[in-house]
Amino acid sequence: MKRGKKYIEAAKKVDRSKQYEVEEAVKVVKDTSITKFDATVEAHIRLGVDGRHADQQVRGAVVLPNGTGKSVRVLVFAKGAKADEALAAGADYVGADELLPKIQNENWFEFDVVVATPDMMGLVGRLGRVLGPKGLMPNPKAGTVTMDVTKAVQDIKAGKVEYRLDKANIIHVPVGKVSFEDEKLVQNIDALMEAIVKAKPSAAKGQYFKNVTLASTMGPGVKLSTTRYA
Repeated sequence: MKRGKKYIEAAKKVDRSKQYEVEEAVKVVKDTSITKFDATVEAHIRLGVDGRHADQQVRGAVVLPNGTGKSVRVLVFAKGAKADEALAAGADYVGADELLPKIQNENWFEFDVVVATPDMMGLVGRLGRVLGPKGLMPNPKAGTVTMDVTKAVQDIKAGKVEYRLDKANIIHVPVGKVSFEDEKLVQNIDALMEAIVKAKPSAAKGQYFKNVTLASTMGPGVKLSTTRYA
């Protein structure tokens, strides 16, 4: 893969053989950000599990103490009092049956997270083919299928992020922006890593964290030491 001059220069500042402590890793990630915009800092976490087995799945959600730096648009599927509750909590869109054709036929996706009350899941299930591939399907493990829509919406707006294994057993999660103070990024990374430690499946054997890399948008990866989370 051909890399640009800026990337090559930035990559020279990273010691590829070293696993950085989180405080130092954050400094290096910020120092090697090459975008003109306020880049997102992401954690890429490879786990020693096999997600093809149900008992080794790692999935959940965590509220980052300092948010992600991104405003998140929330769509809630709910009716009656629960719909009113969702709007009062700050949901961007609330609805039921009338949203199906809009999403299916008009390709409307002006939302980042979908929340649904349990009684609406039969309806939402019909959108599985379009919401699933985009990672937008509500899920009880992520707290997005719930009767407590107020808490769900408020948590998401406060910086709740979902984590789940991809096909290569890697979790990709945004942990903030380059403009964040170092300490705030460290707190967010700690919260994410601790949540993933708690989510460790009992069937997981051997080394849990294979490798963890932090990187800014388009910036080089910085390896993170995981000893403080072991």
